[in-house]
Amino acid sequence: MKNNKNIVIASFGAILLLLGACQQAPKKEQPTEPKQEKIAPPEGIISLEESKSLYDNYTKNRLDMIQTFEAERNPDEKFVPARFTSFTYSEIKQYMAYVEQEAKEAGVEVTSLRFYFANYPDKPNFPDGKKVVHPRQNSIFIVPTTMMDGKELGFYIGADGKAKPIKGAVGSHEEGGEDEPNTSQASFAPSLFQNGDTSLNFNHGGSGPPPYTDF
Repeated sequence: MKNNKNIVIASFGAILLLLGACQQAPKKEQPTEPKQEKIAPPEGIISLEESKSLYDNYTKNRLDMIQTFEAERNPDEKFVPARFTSFTYSEIKQYMAYVEQEAKEAGVEVTSLRFYFANYPDKPNFPDGKKVVHPRQNSIFIVPTTMMDGKELGFYIGADGKAKPIKGAVGSHEEGGEDEPNTSQASFAPSLFQNGDTSLNFNHGGSGPPPYTDF
């Protein structure tokens, strides 16, 4: 009987030692995700003071001229010039991803984005049928560029899947330049991208006159 008691005590002690060893076993380290490197501010970042100065310069040097011009065009309608064009953050992300996708498939790299100044027509609709929400207002549209024959040019994707210069597709005319205006441009533009060509130009953002500004 005594021997059986000693066996039980010895067995219980062994179990306690085993449990203690299990508890003291080192825990496996969980894999951690690498920390994302902090992004440095781009060189083009400007201060709030400089932003306000640029905004005020536009007010002083451009706004009155726009209002005077539009008042002469239509004296019976009050015209308040727009001060900004806006796109949602998700729209810009989608646009950037789309441009990169199309450029990669065409075998070219996007060099830059050009923000062209623009002016909406005094018409109810654009050539593509979309409504002109802000007739006569200034705006911008975005054009991606790539290097072609040693030149940085805005491009679109042709029906053959290759990047092609915009200038060759719609013509060009600059005041004082040698290029002649493209007389067929008015009839050519609405049908330009109906034959398989793909435009990468981006517009139709929101805009707002005062007081809906940050400055």
